[in-house]
Amino acid sequence: MRLLLESLRPNPAHIVSRTDDLLAANPGGLRLLTGIAERPTRQRNLARHLFLHPAARTLFPDRGAQVRGCVAWLRTLAGTDPDAPDLARLAGELLLRSPEFARLWERHDIKAPTHGRRTFRHPEVGDLTLGHQSMVVEGTPGHRLITYYAGPGTPDHDALVLLDLLGAQPNPQGPASSQDQTASSGA
Repeated sequence: MRLLLESLRPNPAHIVSRTDDLLAANPGGLRLLTGIAERPTRQRNLARHLFLHPAARTLFPDRGAQVRGCVAWLRTLAGTDPDAPDLARLAGELLLRSPEFARLWERHDIKAPTHGRRTFRHPEVGDLTLGHQSMVVEGTPGHRLITYYAGPGTPDHDALVLLDLLGAQPNPQGPASSQDQTASSGA
């Protein structure tokens, strides 16, 4: 999986667990999620980051769609595996710490992550709109590969190249060694 992540550069990409634990990322994939590199490797979770990290509040101009989609995915998991300890821990924490999450959780919306377009307001490379695709990684316990892309020669693609270059350099907000970027439990 690490080789696959590297081969996707400069396109940001990550491998996540079924509950959105960030298991591995290429340099741009880690740098795209402003502030997530501040967390120790084993404590990086996309849902927790989206609801609890201040940097995530400004990263998505359409934050409402992001948070609704995140909760709908976790609700989908709850419908298929309601007693899963990993999901119970994450949902329990977010229910206690985020009134926004608690409000959306009560709606019982469901939706699996797939593909589409996502706009970012990134503090280092500016505004960019990227296509994204989420794919199940066969032979894993529900891991997904998420990749972002833009057409070559476009300003958004140029921003991805810059983001990849920045991601390959040490991050002043936290460690960003190749070990840290691709550290995983099973990816």
